[in-house]
Amino acid sequence: MAAVRLVVVDDHRLHAEALASALKLRGHRVLAAAAPAAGAAELVINRAPEVCLLGTAAPDRPGIFDPVVKIKQDRSTVAVVVLGPVPSPRGIAAAFAAGASGYVRHDERIEGVERAIMKARAGEAAIAPTLLQGAFAELLNPVAQPDDEGQRLLGMLTPREVEVLVRVADGEGTRLIAAGMGIAPSTARTHVQRVLMKLGVGSRLEAAALAARTGLLDRAGSRPEDTGPGRGAR
Repeated sequence: MAAVRLVVVDDHRLHAEALASALKLRGHRVLAAAAPAAGAAELVINRAPEVCLLGTAAPDRPGIFDPVVKIKQDRSTVAVVVLGPVPSPRGIAAAFAAGASGYVRHDERIEGVERAIMKARAGEAAIAPTLLQGAFAELLNPVAQPDDEGQRLLGMLTPREVEVLVRVADGEGTRLIAAGMGIAPSTARTHVQRVLMKLGVGSRLEAAALAARTGLLDRAGSRPEDTGPGRGAR
């Protein structure tokens, strides 16, 4: 079996290094092993392997396969094999739609991972037939997404909390939020804390990032016009 030039990336560095070690013992050339998977694109573009193994614990998360798109744009000859749990068919479909050549369960034996690597390098689809059928069915007949994260999060917030979140994402501090909404700073602070608690985040920055990533801000609509003093006050 001919050796393959590989880059291994995973959300967890320990997983990446363990897999890289196992593949080296089987005679393959691992050019790099790194974490997190979000940084895969730049690493792969620079190292130019034959195959990239991309490990992720959340294949259903929006944007998780953006690195695959970037890799295929800049290094179209690199085959990407995703390693992860068995998600909904939509998650697997998203991997293939982004340009992945295969999807392997993360509890697969090293022999199975190696077979997927060889198939992907040969230009074949490296995925179990049952998973492939479900993924292609989803690609051909996409269904409504009742589990849409942005919509789910939006439904957890009151209209006033949504306005607070939009203002937080717009960079407003407590005093400016209070002035813009015509409420006391202490009330604004309470609203912010409730928003953070409901979204399950620990800071305003995290709340803004989550809202942007899930499309919550787009669903919230345009931000109400300021009724208080101009920007600059905090």
